[in-house]
Amino acid sequence: MSETYQGLTQLGHASAQPATPEQAVLERVPNPHAGTAYLVRFTCPEFTSLCPITGQPDFAHIVIDYVPDGWIVESKSLKLYLASFRNHGAFHEACTMDIAQRLVALLDPLWLRIGGYWFPRGGIPIDVFWQTGAPPAGVWVPDQGVAPYRGRG
Repeated sequence: MSETYQGLTQLGHASAQPATPEQAVLERVPNPHAGTAYLVRFTCPEFTSLCPITGQPDFAHIVIDYVPDGWIVESKSLKLYLASFRNHGAFHEACTMDIAQRLVALLDPLWLRIGGYWFPRGGIPIDVFWQTGAPPAGVWVPDQGVAPYRGRG
């Protein structure tokens, strides 16, 4: 393994799903194209968490877009982090913002936005959107590609 990746603890190793988001280890690696403004997108169409009151499962389609600066997130650690929400009780807004804020703290990206497209709970879909500010000039930022709720499927 390259010296650049020596500190990674999950990639290339058997890694159990963390029990909670707090226990999950998010890892980063140096941006191989630092100084070039480009967009990275992660899509998690099968995100799950639990209602903190009823314990019933909640489902979402999460889209994370970011323009890296010095770091990129290691994707296996992100996958395990997102999976750690499966047994985590929190409202839609909390889950979406926890993901965004943890990534911003880890990566200090030039820009990040998140779209949490939640399936209905109690007959009402709740979608949560946030971004750090305006995207850098010259970066192509495509639509997140998730239609507003009309019987999503």
